[in-house]
Amino acid sequence: MTRIDDTFARLKDEGKKAFVTYVMAGDPDEARALEIVKGLPAAGVDIIELGLPFTDPMADGETIQLAGQRALEAGMTLEKFLQFVRDFRATDDTTPIVMMGYYNPIYSRGVERFLKDAQEVGIDGLIIVDLPPEEDEELCIPAQKAGLNFIRLATPTTDAKRLPKVLQNTSGFVYYVSITGITGAAEASATDVAPEVARIKESTDLPVIVGFGVKTPETAQAVAGVADGTVVGSAIVQKIANGDSTEDVLAFVKSLADGAHRA
Repeated sequence: MTRIDDTFARLKDEGKKAFVTYVMAGDPDEARALEIVKGLPAAGVDIIELGLPFTDPMADGETIQLAGQRALEAGMTLEKFLQFVRDFRATDDTTPIVMMGYYNPIYSRGVERFLKDAQEVGIDGLIIVDLPPEEDEELCIPAQKAGLNFIRLATPTTDAKRLPKVLQNTSGFVYYVSITGITGAAEASATDVAPEVARIKESTDLPVIVGFGVKTPETAQAVAGVADGTVVGSAIVQKIANGDSTEDVLAFVKSLADGAHRA
């Protein structure tokens, strides 16, 4: 059982849906980002997705791309990312952390070395968006053997033929992308999401969490109501980009968490 598994078990016992947030590590700088991330659990966040900035993202919209650029310009690296997680774990040993990013930095470091480091600092799961199921031997299977969940994305274009392949080595939860497109591109619709979540749940016992396009407490509540939880990323990252104070960012996060938890 990982921290992710434990969290979903606890939420199920409490009759609550999961609220997941995405924040880019190192945006706008290491100190401010760590301050925000350390405040997320108290603001109601159940699982933290922590972005590793990469020079050539493919799934990220403008808001997340710019956050990655700011983080890279501020000096964020994979080595510093690992230290960032270690610093978070110094005061929080329970909140799950999922690293979300791309394979190139991991490949450059070496899979075996990376997984050993990730396990040591307290990373619980991976979302690596440019590694399809056909490449599971590269990272997915080694990660699971090392005790990390490997979380896969399903999308509106993941048809009945493709879905079993997507699910075959997925663990932790399934991340359903509510829109066809990049992060922050459109508003998610619970009406559209509901049948897709039901379709996925016919093929897996894993929780299904919905992200992309969730921007308000009302949408968080509506989307979480038809799934096992919801993810908010771009709306939070935009607050950071706007220069909002840490207190204001966390107050916004709490409003979203309250919405999801009302579902």
